[in-house]
Formats: sequence, structure tokens, C-alpha cells
Amino acid sequence: MTKRPEEIALMAESGQLLADVFGYLDQMSLIGMSTMQVNDLVDNFVVNERMARPASKGQYGYAYALNASRNHVVCHGVPSTTEMLQNGDIVNFDITLEKNGYIADSSKTYLVGEVSPLAQRLVQVAYEAMWKGIKAVRPGARLGDVGHAIERHARRNGYSVVKEYCGHGIGREMHEDPQVLHWGKPRTGLLLREGMVFTIEPMINQGRDSVQTEEDGWTVVTRDGQLSAQFEHTVAVTQNGVQVLTLRSEEKVPN
Repeated sequence: MTKRPEEIALMAESGQLLADVFGYLDQMSLIGMSTMQVNDLVDNFVVNERMARPASKGQYGYAYALNASRNHVVCHGVPSTTEMLQNGDIVNFDITLEKNGYIADSSKTYLVGEVSPLAQRLVQVAYEAMWKGIKAVRPGARLGDVGHAIERHARRNGYSVVKEYCGHGIGREMHEDPQVLHWGKPRTGLLLREGMVFTIEPMINQGRDSVQTEEDGWTVVTRDGQLSAQFEHTVAVTQNGVQVLTLRSEEKVPN
């Protein structure tokens, strides 16, 4: 379950290549693009510019380099040639990248053009909730502390946390132990130890936490049709705290 320092160093390399992918996406206006166009550009960038592999392609039969989850889509949105990104949308791009045998996983919710204040607030709180969870990571803490920090921040701001989906261990495989719930009770759950590597990826809903899967077998949406936002980083438990392996250039770890 724990990784050696040399393995974490390789995962950090994958993580920084993945951060570059989001830097590439940051330069796009996105308005008028199809989610499939974004997928194809990311696929090309990962393979030909960063000499890496989109780890989601072929995983569980999935055919694409990313998930594109727009507005009321919670997660696992499938890229489409007909789904066009429009002014006022929010869209989460969830991307995995493998280099030298090790995988990094991250996601970011983008504001497309002029977005309503209510949608902006949801996205901001989702981002803050992820960081609340990350800041709870340290040796001797428990996974319940991580989930509790996320859920408390979401609820204090009037939002709900999706319970059906969670973070996960990661390394040579995309999904490893442990499961990382985004809700929980303090001082419960698995004890965190130096060398553990996992994702923290809360999905925060504007309305109720109820979700359903659409007929394609992948796309998960809010049952009430209200917006959902998500952010994700891959993190490693260090001797004294936490290292964010997928930290992007514009980000700083909050105090």
C-alpha cells in the first residue's frame, strides 16, 4: 500500500506532466468547442508533447483520454462530438497520465465564458473543499479526518457531498487501495502512514447528493438536475505532512 521514495519521485514526474496538460487547457477559451475536440487535443498533447500515455484509454473498456462532466454531470462524462461547450457552462475535465509505469490523476472544473455567480460560488467551494481534505493529510491522521474536513466545509456553505464515488489509492494501477471517502467522522478509518499515495476528489452538489447513471453506463448526473463541481489532486503522505504530486503552476498549498 505504501510507496518507496523512488516510486513517489516517479509519480511526481507523472504528476507534473499532468499539471502541464491543465496548463495547456487553461489557454483555451473552450466556448464553441465540442468535448470530443478537447479530448483529442489533450490526447495529442499527452502523447506527442509530453511523451506519456493517457491512462484512461482502454481502462475498463473506456476509449478516451479524459472525462468531460458538464453542468449537472457529476463525473465520468463521455466526450461527444455533439456536446458543445457554451458560454455560462461549468465543465470538469478529469485526466489520468502514465509515465515510466506510474499514474497520476487530477481534475479541474472550468468556468466557460461568463458564468453565473451561483455557479462560480459552487466551483470555488468545491475547490476549497478539496484543499480542506488535503490539509488534513499527515502521518497519524485517519481517512475519516480527511472526509470530515471536506464534508464540513461543503455543508457549511449549503452544499452536499456525493457519497457513491470516492478517491482511491494510485500507483502502477489507476485504482488501488485505499478508498478515500469525502465524508466521515474524525479519528475513524484507516491510519495514514508515510508513503501512502491516493487521490482526493470531492464531488460537490448544488442541491441534493442523489445521483444516477445514464444509459451509456458511464455518465453520472445529479438526480435533481442541479449543478455539480469537482476538483482532484494526487497526494503522498510525507514524514511531516503531505505532498501534492499534481500541483499546478498557478497553485499554492493553502496555509
